[in-house]
This record gives sequence, structure tokens and C-alpha cells, in this order.
Amino acid sequence: VEGGRRALLAGLGICAGCLFWGLAAAIGLGALLSASQLAYQLIRIAGALYLVWLGIGLLRRRPQAIELDAPPAGNWFLRGLLTNLLNPKVGVFYMTLLPQFVPVDQPVIAVSALMAAIHAVEGMIWFAALTLATRPLARWLQRAAVIRWLDRVTGGVLLLFGARVAFDVRR
Repeated sequence: VEGGRRALLAGLGICAGCLFWGLAAAIGLGALLSASQLAYQLIRIAGALYLVWLGIGLLRRRPQAIELDAPPAGNWFLRGLLTNLLNPKVGVFYMTLLPQFVPVDQPVIAVSALMAAIHAVEGMIWFAALTLATRPLARWLQRAAVIRWLDRVTGGVLLLFGARVAFDVRR
């Protein structure tokens, strides 16, 4: 609904978060997150609060006409980045996945960074494909009624995700 530029900026933020988690896992911060119940819980609660804040914001927002060719309003890159960084499961995922694929005789940080970069590039290709796929729907997606409906549905989903993250018991 917010336009292709904004979507791609959010996607770049998400991918930057993947790079952060990949490097963090390579230097051992992922192990800390996996081993420290407190660190995991702090990131989990911060992530849950962020999702609830985004959800409430969408539920309270009044739809306005969107000019798709206007420069992006707000910091969509930061939104994508925070969404990724405040999800401790991404950190645990990188910490458990990346080390399995680093050859014994290779530098851990370099190989982990390369794998995280490949994952980020794949993510950007996916986000670009989604953006292009929705381009034919741009006029329809700009309608106030559609925006209102999408905001309500997305806001509700974000609230549910926030609640799920808040009450998730780590196994």
C-alpha cells in the first residue's frame, strides 16, 4: 500500500538485519543469545513491544491518498531493520545454522558474512519480485477503503504476533 520504494527500503532494512545477525553469530554473539536466557528475554520483549506498537499504529491510522511516486516518508529502512533485529529467533536461527556450513579450514567470520550476504541478496530478490508483482494492483491498493482494510488486518496480525512473541516460552 505504501509504494514500491518504501517496500524496498523496508526490505533493505530487513536484509541489513540479516547481515547483522550473520556477523553477530560469526563472532559469538549468537551463542550468547542462545545461552543467556536474560538476553533472549530482553530482545523477545523488546520485539513484542515493537510489534504491538506497529499494530496499534496501523489500527489508529487514518488512511490518506498515497502518491506512489513521492519520496518515501518516514524511515522505512529503519522499520525493516528494527523488525529483524528485535526478533531473537533470527539470531538463534543464524547461530545454529551458519556454523554447520563453515568448512573447518576456512575463516569463520568471512564465510559466515558471505553466507549472510547471500541470504540478504536472496531476500532482496524476493522483495523486489513481490514489489513488481503488486505493481499492477497499485491503483486498487491506493483506495482509502482498501488501505483501511489492509491496515486493520495487518495491525491485528501484528498485535497477534506481538502477543505470541510476548508469551512464547523458549524451549
